Amino acid sequence: MSAPLSGIVGYPVTPYSADAEKIDTGTLRALLDRMIDAGVDALAPLGSTGESAYLSDAEWSCVATECVEHTAGRVPTVVGVSDLTTAGTIKRARIAEEAGADALMVLPISYWPLAEDELREHFTAVAGSTALPVMVYNNPATTGIDMTPEFLVDLVATVGNITMIKESTGDIARMHRIVELGGGEVPFFNGSNPLALKAFEAGAAGWCTAAPCLVPEQVVLFWELLREGDTAGAGELFTRLQPLLTMLVSRGLPATVKSGLRSLGIEAGDPRRPMLPLDPATAAALAALVSAVRN
Repeated sequence: MSAPLSGIVGYPVTPYSADAEKIDTGTLRALLDRMIDAGVDALAPLGSTGESAYLSDAEWSCVATECVEHTAGRVPTVVGVSDLTTAGTIKRARIAEEAGADALMVLPISYWPLAEDELREHFTAVAGSTALPVMVYNNPATTGIDMTPEFLVDLVATVGNITMIKESTGDIARMHRIVELGGGEVPFFNGSNPLALKAFEAGAAGWCTAAPCLVPEQVVLFWELLREGDTAGAGELFTRLQPLLTMLVSRGLPATVKSGLRSLGIEAGDPRRPMLPLDPATAAALAALVSAVRN
């Protein structure tokens, strides 16, 4: 990347055809355009929102390539390359790099709990397989693996190419600890939607979020107000956003975001089984929250 990553990092869902058997690349491109046109600072396909764990290798490659090629350098792309094995993660890292991604995001995925020495070896091997900067991603809610601030900051300090941290536990104390341990020099990104305002106050470089799929202009405006020093305006807008942000994470993001998109007339399909779409009452409540933020 020509400049350090910062600001709003938008996470697209992976749209499917009506039978969930094929990737809907047309809708995927439209989602990317929608977020770019609204002013997001970067895009991060194939994270948890993008259902990366539910895609075949061919589908994963399709989405990675489509996102990078269609974005075409308008904003940086941070491709999630996580896989169950180190070899699989390295393979995806190389595919993303060859496609033209600007950075990689790596979430540890494992059937067995991993010790720190296993995690270190995994991340070191993946980072050593690419020339791209790597964002190491901590999300114990989805992986069952919790990496401490001490371990994460040490990875940035000692492993080449690991340059960023995504912290998604929702524990603001961990973010302050990252700042303390890294002397304010380690870029970290908030992955907990309801915590966004406090995370930026703690020194976060950016906010990794699926919310721009639904309300891109409002999320971007929130960041612009903060950047301009209008903390009161940013706080007021975040108060409007917060009920929606909380509901988005009340279920799996693919289900909530796809339901919200449907309420906007954007059909991205249902989440892939075993995940289920929202029930009608919950979908209606989510649609009302999306409408309240947009109006």
